[in-house]
Amino acid sequence: MRKFNITVNGTAYEVEVEEIKDGQPAAAPAAAVPAQPKAAAPAPKKAAAPAAAPVAAGTKINAPMPGTILSVKAQNGAQVKKGEVLLVLEAMKMENEIVAPQDGKVVQVNAVKGATVNTGDVLVVLG
Repeated sequence: MRKFNITVNGTAYEVEVEEIKDGQPAAAPAAAVPAQPKAAAPAPKKAAAPAAAPVAAGTKINAPMPGTILSVKAQNGAQVKKGEVLLVLEAMKMENEIVAPQDGKVVQVNAVKGATVNTGDVLVVLG
């Protein structure tokens, strides 16, 4: 048996792990028990996430999937045509071009190169 301390969602657990040979455990597995918190080493506090910028009125172009912004081609105030590439989103090692769904003016660009986005995040707003 080997003992390990594991932290899940901020709660520390002490667990015992036993190697199984030939499909037969040597003894019944022990249940996970919350570990006693250590007073000398408090958990580091996470910094509060920055407040999201208010989204301008207009046609919102959302991230279709989670990924990383590789490049931003749209600029605030620029006129774009339907089908024009606004930015490139990398997801699962594929580059996906995010294009303008209509002609219009770029009112707001919320994406920056290198940023990680989630499905549904507003990337660009067209007016």
